[in-house]
Amino acid sequence: MHTTFPLIVTALIAVGVLFNGSFYLISPQRALGSFGLNPPALDANTLAWLRLKGVRDVASGLVVLTLMLAADKHLSGIALLVYAVIPLGDMAVVLGSGGSKTSAYLIHGLTCAVMLIAGLLLVSAR
Repeated sequence: MHTTFPLIVTALIAVGVLFNGSFYLISPQRALGSFGLNPPALDANTLAWLRLKGVRDVASGLVVLTLMLAADKHLSGIALLVYAVIPLGDMAVVLGSGGSKTSAYLIHGLTCAVMLIAGLLLVSAR
Protein backbone atom coordinates (compact mmCIF):
# COMPACT_ATOMS: atom_id res chain seq x y z
CA MET A 1 0.00 0.00 0.00
CA HIS A 2 2.88 2.40 0.75
CA THR A 3 4.02 2.12 -2.88
CA THR A 4 0.76 3.39 -4.37
CA PHE A 5 1.72 7.07 -4.34
CA PRO A 6 5.22 6.61 -5.83
CA LEU A 7 3.77 4.27 -8.47
CA ILE A 8 1.18 6.90 -9.44
CA VAL A 9 3.90 9.55 -9.59
CA THR A 10 6.09 7.21 -11.66
CA ALA A 11 3.24 6.53 -14.09
CA LEU A 12 2.53 10.25 -14.41
CA ILE A 13 6.19 10.98 -15.08
CA ALA A 14 6.43 8.21 -17.68
CA VAL A 15 3.26 9.34 -19.46
CA GLY A 16 4.35 12.98 -19.25
CA VAL A 17 7.76 12.21 -20.74
CA LEU A 18 6.12 10.07 -23.43
CA PHE A 19 3.68 12.88 -24.27
CA ASN A 20 6.44 15.49 -24.28
CA GLY A 21 8.59 13.35 -26.55
CA SER A 22 5.66 12.85 -28.91
CA PHE A 23 5.20 16.63 -29.02
CA TYR A 24 8.84 17.05 -30.10
CA LEU A 25 8.38 14.38 -32.78
CA ILE A 26 5.06 15.58 -34.16
CA SER A 27 5.43 19.34 -33.90
CA PRO A 28 9.03 20.33 -33.19
CA GLN A 29 8.39 23.88 -34.40
CA ARG A 30 5.85 24.44 -31.60
CA ALA A 31 8.07 22.73 -29.01
CA LEU A 32 11.11 24.80 -29.92
CA GLY A 33 10.97 27.28 -27.02
CA SER A 34 9.69 24.91 -24.33
CA PHE A 35 13.08 23.50 -23.33
CA GLY A 36 14.38 26.67 -21.73
CA LEU A 37 17.00 27.61 -24.31
CA ASN A 38 16.90 30.61 -26.60
CA PRO A 39 15.29 29.27 -29.77
CA PRO A 40 17.81 28.79 -32.57
CA ALA A 41 17.07 29.43 -36.22
CA LEU A 42 14.48 26.95 -37.38
CA ASP A 43 16.17 24.90 -40.08
CA ALA A 44 16.37 21.23 -41.04
CA ASN A 45 19.23 20.52 -38.61
CA THR A 46 17.40 22.12 -35.67
CA LEU A 47 14.26 20.12 -36.46
CA ALA A 48 16.34 16.92 -36.60
CA TRP A 49 17.88 17.64 -33.17
CA LEU A 50 14.47 18.37 -31.69
CA ARG A 51 13.14 15.09 -33.06
CA LEU A 52 16.12 13.25 -31.53
CA LYS A 53 15.08 14.68 -28.17
CA GLY A 54 11.59 13.39 -28.88
CA VAL A 55 12.87 9.89 -29.62
CA ARG A 56 14.89 9.91 -26.38
CA ASP A 57 11.86 10.98 -24.34
CA VAL A 58 9.46 8.50 -25.95
CA ALA A 59 11.90 5.63 -25.37
CA SER A 60 12.50 6.66 -21.75
CA GLY A 61 8.78 6.82 -21.00
CA LEU A 62 8.16 3.46 -22.66
CA VAL A 63 10.90 1.74 -20.66
CA VAL A 64 9.46 2.92 -17.34
CA LEU A 65 5.89 2.02 -18.35
CA THR A 66 7.04 -1.42 -19.52
CA LEU A 67 8.71 -2.11 -16.18
CA MET A 68 5.60 -0.94 -14.36
CA LEU A 69 3.39 -3.20 -16.49
CA ALA A 70 5.73 -6.06 -15.67
CA ALA A 71 4.77 -5.32 -12.05
CA ASP A 72 8.37 -4.85 -10.98
CA LYS A 73 8.33 -1.93 -8.56
CA HIS A 74 11.98 -2.30 -7.65
CA LEU A 75 13.22 -2.20 -11.26
CA SER A 76 10.82 0.65 -12.03
CA GLY A 77 12.44 2.59 -9.20
CA ILE A 78 15.94 1.80 -10.43
CA ALA A 79 14.99 2.90 -13.95
CA LEU A 80 13.59 6.15 -12.57
CA LEU A 81 16.79 6.78 -10.62
CA VAL A 82 18.91 6.17 -13.71
CA TYR A 83 16.67 8.28 -15.95
CA ALA A 84 16.85 11.16 -13.45
CA VAL A 85 20.25 11.85 -15.01
CA ILE A 86 18.44 13.13 -18.13
CA PRO A 87 16.62 16.10 -16.55
CA LEU A 88 19.69 16.81 -14.42
CA GLY A 89 21.80 16.98 -17.59
CA ASP A 90 19.13 19.04 -19.34
CA MET A 91 19.14 21.50 -16.43
CA ALA A 92 22.94 21.76 -16.59
CA VAL A 93 22.84 22.37 -20.35
CA VAL A 94 20.19 25.08 -20.05
CA LEU A 95 22.07 26.81 -17.23
CA GLY A 96 25.44 26.43 -18.94
CA SER A 97 24.08 27.83 -22.20
CA GLY A 98 22.58 30.97 -20.71
CA GLY A 99 19.02 29.71 -21.03
CA SER A 100 16.11 30.42 -18.76
CA LYS A 101 16.97 29.78 -15.11
CA THR A 102 13.27 29.48 -14.37
CA SER A 103 12.86 26.71 -16.95
CA ALA A 104 16.08 25.04 -15.83
CA TYR A 105 14.98 24.79 -12.21
CA LEU A 106 11.20 24.49 -12.52
CA ILE A 107 11.04 22.12 -15.49
CA HIS A 108 14.25 20.10 -15.45
CA GLY A 109 15.34 20.43 -11.83
CA LEU A 110 11.91 19.72 -10.38
CA THR A 111 11.45 16.76 -12.72
CA CYS A 112 14.80 15.36 -11.58
CA ALA A 113 13.90 15.81 -7.89
CA VAL A 114 10.50 14.14 -8.27
CA MET A 115 12.05 11.25 -10.20
CA LEU A 116 14.68 10.75 -7.51
CA ILE A 117 12.13 10.79 -4.69
CA ALA A 118 9.71 8.40 -6.44
CA GLY A 119 12.58 6.15 -7.51
CA LEU A 120 14.02 5.98 -4.00
CA LEU A 121 10.60 5.20 -2.53
CA LEU A 122 10.08 2.35 -5.00
CA VAL A 123 13.57 0.92 -4.51
CA SER A 124 13.25 0.99 -0.73
CA ALA A 125 9.76 -0.58 -0.75
CA ARG A 126 11.03 -4.13 -1.16
